Amino acid sequence: MTTAPPPAAPGRDAPGRSVLRDPAFLRLWTAHTASGLATWALPFVLGLAVLERSLSPSALGLVLAARTVGFLAAVPVGGVLADRRSRRETVLWAGLSAAAATPLIALGLGRSAVLMALAAALSGAGQGACRPAFQALTAEVVEAARRQRANAAMTLAVRGTTLVAPAVTALLATVLDARGLLLGIALLWLVAALAPPPGGPAPGAAGRDRAGFLAEFAEGVAEARRHPWFLAGLAALTAVIATGYSATGVALPLISRDRYGGAAVLAGAATAYIVGALIGAVVVARRRPRAEGWNALAGLALYALAPLALLLPVHPWVVIAAYAVTGIGIELFNVPWFTAAQREVEPGKLARVSSLDFLLSYGLAPLGLVLIAPAMDAFGPEPVLGACAAVCLLAPAAAALVPGSRRFSAEPRDPTTDGDRI
Repeated sequence: MTTAPPPAAPGRDAPGRSVLRDPAFLRLWTAHTASGLATWALPFVLGLAVLERSLSPSALGLVLAARTVGFLAAVPVGGVLADRRSRRETVLWAGLSAAAATPLIALGLGRSAVLMALAAALSGAGQGACRPAFQALTAEVVEAARRQRANAAMTLAVRGTTLVAPAVTALLATVLDARGLLLGIALLWLVAALAPPPGGPAPGAAGRDRAGFLAEFAEGVAEARRHPWFLAGLAALTAVIATGYSATGVALPLISRDRYGGAAVLAGAATAYIVGALIGAVVVARRRPRAEGWNALAGLALYALAPLALLLPVHPWVVIAAYAVTGIGIELFNVPWFTAAQREVEPGKLARVSSLDFLLSYGLAPLGLVLIAPAMDAFGPEPVLGACAAVCLLAPAAAALVPGSRRFSAEPRDPTTDGDRI
């Protein structure tokens, strides 16, 4: 028997209407976009500081490494706090921490690399703590029927700003120095902290005794283990990022320089990847295949085209086209993946499960970046790129064999969730 869709939450649009007409979502979308832009802008602005000679390359490496350490340390903490307290409160304090740390980076610029590194670690901690909280807050603010469109809209905003932000930042750099641009990043973090709507207390947060931090995080791990498709998909995502992403980060600049004689292929491929991601987000916002899990894993497997294009002596436009398809594929995976976690995971443990996602997928990416260059020196670029392509293909294929992976759910898909539009 077919059941009617649940009524819309008070003060929200019905599921068939545009999610962008919901004021609460627009506030969340604004905050998420500001945090994404601030996250992207810091290394770019610090790179401009190197060009200004107010920051040395070694100090730049130290500051970015400190930010990564802060991010990884804060992700599980943010997940526990977001489930223990309100998700809105976690975003607030995480954003305020990053906003307060960024002027300290500006203060240390050209004076103290140690101060910059400590401030960057605090900024990274704010960035890391807000990521799982944003994921859980989306599930509180947006009805289940519209979450895939909401996640796609957020992706469109972040990818779009990433595409146009370099030109805007370069234009601003003609009138502002690096310190002024860093203060602008602090303002973005203030928007991220203050803009989100109230989402209410975390489900099940009240009325029970609290275990210690490790015990609460272990509860999130146990919840993740209840969903075999999630563990398999996370393993595939981690493997692809640690190999395909690393090939992009290390091999693409070298091959652009040595094979194609300059930076044009590097710039073209990076731009094509973002454009492809925008296209992918639009496609996944308007299309819900029955086997959405398999479709998402197939999109993830498209990342194999990146190392393959670098492995073969192809025309430069083939490399650029491969990165465009790779960008499409990553969003064909990302949006359904986030939506499935918001739908399937127990609400009171969603932030902790999301923190596990970010911790593994982002946490192992630097390891891949560290290892791929020595591996290329030892074995040559061709075997390493071939191995990366094989991993990018085989890891999603193996994940597709796990029970529940067909729909990213152990339950049949609810057809009432198909009627939303941006």
